[in-house]
Amino acid sequence: MNRRTLIKYLNARLLKDMPQLELERIPNDEISQRQLLRALMNVRPPLPLDENFLKLQDELLSTETLVRGIVKPEDIPNVAAQIKIWRGDITRLAADAIVNAANSTLLGCFVPLHGCIDNAIHSAAGLQLRAACHELMEAQGHDEPTGCAKITPAFNLPSKFVLHTVGPIIPAGREPNAAEERQLAACYESCLALAAERNLKSVAFCCISTGEFHFPNARAAEIAVTTVKDFLATHELEIIFNVFKEVDEQIYRNLLS
Repeated sequence: MNRRTLIKYLNARLLKDMPQLELERIPNDEISQRQLLRALMNVRPPLPLDENFLKLQDELLSTETLVRGIVKPEDIPNVAAQIKIWRGDITRLAADAIVNAANSTLLGCFVPLHGCIDNAIHSAAGLQLRAACHELMEAQGHDEPTGCAKITPAFNLPSKFVLHTVGPIIPAGREPNAAEERQLAACYESCLALAAERNLKSVAFCCISTGEFHFPNARAAEIAVTTVKDFLATHELEIIFNVFKEVDEQIYRNLLS
């Protein structure tokens, strides 16, 4: 089955799962078909998963992972003891774990084609990630508190695990207060505690709570660096600060220079 046929099959299967969706038309070109597939994966609730669908989905996503290119921690130079900075797509990193800035449902972003990191990670990992998070949340029985973290397999990502943490949401235009700063530090502490518990060797942190959650970038980075350095004083772990914007890279480099 070629790529275009594979994508069309996966779209048809997802549309069958969600008959309530009404599409004006289904595109024929491969690029639009692939965008539709991501959108359908984004909105699909955590329903039971068909083994044949998953096999074909995994075939597509694993191939796309290789095409994007896998970045290994050892290929990134250190900027400080046990600390690295890398600017790029976190779904390319082959760290033991990457950190997802999740929402309190922990089920991923349901907004089709949204540009948040939660959407990107779930889209690249596959539908198994939402199913795994759903299982955790069903067992927990309530939304994930701010500052806590959960761990799941990474499925089609090059990392082994995903650490999901819920950062504080800051109203636009307001500075974070002391309690919110403490919540952000707790996100890093919770992820680091899980990494130590699982004997992980490397963790890649995104810029938790910045962007959609409006935590000021510079202050968020200060909290991240301080919290990580305190942890590394007594633990052997390789930390990658993953940034997507040049401004964030410069902030981290200034803090760690």
